[in-house]
Amino acid sequence: MSPVLAAGPLGAVGPLAVVDLLAAVLAAVGYGLAAVLQAVASRRVEAAEGVDPRLLLRLLSQPAFVAAVVLNLTGYALHVVALRTLPLFLVQAVIAASVAVTALLAGPVLGTPLDRAGRWSVGAVALGLVVLTLASGAADEAEVPLQGRWALVGGAIAVALLGAAAGRVGGRRGAAVLGLCAGLGYAVVGVGSRAVPDLSPGALVTDPAAYAVVGAGVVAYLLYSTALQRGAVMTATGPMVVAQTVVPALVGVLLLGDGIRPGWAVPAVLGLALALHGAVRLGRGRAASEPASAHLL
Repeated sequence: MSPVLAAGPLGAVGPLAVVDLLAAVLAAVGYGLAAVLQAVASRRVEAAEGVDPRLLLRLLSQPAFVAAVVLNLTGYALHVVALRTLPLFLVQAVIAASVAVTALLAGPVLGTPLDRAGRWSVGAVALGLVVLTLASGAADEAEVPLQGRWALVGGAIAVALLGAAAGRVGGRRGAAVLGLCAGLGYAVVGVGSRAVPDLSPGALVTDPAAYAVVGAGVVAYLLYSTALQRGAVMTATGPMVVAQTVVPALVGVLLLGDGIRPGWAVPAVLGLALALHGAVRLGRGRAASEPASAHLL
């Protein structure tokens, strides 16, 4: 194992890990802003019946949606950079902070400023991430076997089927269920990005994990856009963030060998729980009752 990946507190891991942590933070900011722009665009086009891929084509006519796509692609590139040295559970937890960014921006953009409970929830997310950062150890360099990468393709297909079924649920409940399914899709993206052993174009063309990442990403984007047409941005975003954080965190620790500093297992669990609690509260708070017609951009 290289010195950069040596186990220990993040501050002692090396400058590369600090850069990668910053990359994850910037990715979270980009994702959070993109979610608001995607919400604005989704409400300016004809609502989809069920889960309709043509919704994405209609959205491409909206400048806000194009900007959201650019921000998401940039955020994903930073996401991949962060996975070089950091445990998957830490990277996904930092990405979960995007829900706080979305909640803060929803005030000026969608007319739903945070109340006191919302501000406490943002603080809970931040504190939980600090604890997780202190508890994180090494990211295992072990390669995911080929059958594991093919399993990710199966996961992407399963998310598509679940999402199609969820598309039959209307209203605020439909927004939450579709958001949850989108989060499962982004979970496949997170695990798949970690599983890809070689990022060279020649290797990516033949790697099933790469196809799982692209397929799950597109499906998740469609499901999230549909969810934003059914309910408030925070109603869709809260469940999405929980799913895309918890599933990869469990996979990383249980199957991929992600490290936690000795004696820090309990604080890591508490930190993850605190960050997710804040994300859920943000998804259920006053911002989640914002009318679907609200927009400013």
